[in-house]
Amino acid sequence: MASETAFHFPDSLLTSIRSVCSIDEQGLLAAHQNAPPVSVRINPLKPTDQFNSYPKVPWCGQAFYLPERIPFIKDPLFHAGCYYVQEASSMFLETAIRQTVDLSKDMRVLDLCASPGGKSTLINSLLSENSFLISNEVIKTRIGALAENMSKWGRANVMVSNNDPKDFEGLQEYFDLIVVDAPCSGSGLFRKQQDAIDHWSEENVMHCSQRQERILADIVPALKPGGVLIYSTCSYSPQENEEIAVWLTKEYGLENIRIPAHPNAGIIETNTGSSYGYRFFPHLTEGEGFFLSAFRKTEDEENMIHHKKHPFDKLQKEEETLITPFLQMNDSLRIVKQKENFFLVNTAIEREFAFISQHLYIRKKGTLLGEIKGKDFVPHHELALSVHLSKDATSAEVNEETALKFLKKADFRLGEEYAKGFCTIRYKSNAIGWVKNVGNRINNYLPKEWRILMDINQ
Repeated sequence: MASETAFHFPDSLLTSIRSVCSIDEQGLLAAHQNAPPVSVRINPLKPTDQFNSYPKVPWCGQAFYLPERIPFIKDPLFHAGCYYVQEASSMFLETAIRQTVDLSKDMRVLDLCASPGGKSTLINSLLSENSFLISNEVIKTRIGALAENMSKWGRANVMVSNNDPKDFEGLQEYFDLIVVDAPCSGSGLFRKQQDAIDHWSEENVMHCSQRQERILADIVPALKPGGVLIYSTCSYSPQENEEIAVWLTKEYGLENIRIPAHPNAGIIETNTGSSYGYRFFPHLTEGEGFFLSAFRKTEDEENMIHHKKHPFDKLQKEEETLITPFLQMNDSLRIVKQKENFFLVNTAIEREFAFISQHLYIRKKGTLLGEIKGKDFVPHHELALSVHLSKDATSAEVNEETALKFLKKADFRLGEEYAKGFCTIRYKSNAIGWVKNVGNRINNYLPKEWRILMDINQ
């Protein structure tokens, strides 16, 4: 629905856009009168067909536009991690990755500014099982949402860290791919965030540009020779986009990579002479303002790093026997122990974790499986959401009403046919958490911080 208030772009912002590309200013302003589109991206390892009848996002393989925003919080499949609600323009990251790296190879990947997890879940959907991803967030208060969303996605090849870019200096020439969705002035989100225009200023643009240079200066040394850096913002300002791209090529000798964009998608390619950038405008594409540019580090002799220290406690045979029935194991996965907790990690994390933990604060590693109390294994919520949860694990298929009661931690009952003990609650075959059936009652093991707080009857 169109807004009744006329939208006005800062004149200096329009002038700066004109310096890098021609623009239909009236079309751009008119687009900001309309509500932003709603788009979702499917988890390929937890597929759902509920959106298949809707138009597809052209630059992302498993993403769809919805006709309107729905109350996702009331959908148990959202809580199961079957899909992620993500702004469509930013999904162009998938095209950029597919065009610049060999996804058949195992890689070390860093998403530097990752919260709340949209780009990290997208990246993780593309990686091989023996690759691993570090999803990092600088701001401590945002790390919980990132860890939750990566847990929902369900793979064991992720570490979530809470570090400043300068903390990665000990990981020089380490990553095959680094994604930096940099903090910016936010002009590309004027339509979604109505107060963003009130905080916009030329001074803030320059401040953001300087901060972006500092972030990149800290992180470029961590990129392996031959590795790829993908830089993006949600800003329209060239000072935060094309000028940063030029700075990267001049300051660090990075080779800019041209990305064949989807034809007829409305994506604007800019060319400064030394670098190509890709701009999204809401009057040309179904999405918000966005910029992306990709770079490759010049090849030279790689600095090989060898790690010998093993950071995990010895796993006892009896412990493994208790835990293994809950899992679909393969040669790429390991059960590891740290103090009283057990984790599922891929072989890459097992091999690299000791080295990484010397330099970074790790909030989450792989999948937290649970702990052993007495003679019983007590599963953690992350295990319920794991794509490696055994298909043979005891489960109860429930309807939407019961699933929502579980997610609110409200009272409900299971039928007498279910055996006592731990049981996953499933909705449309997707696990959403654990209960323990003790006969006369159900103990709900959903973490309290994950429960639905809103009135689901509204």
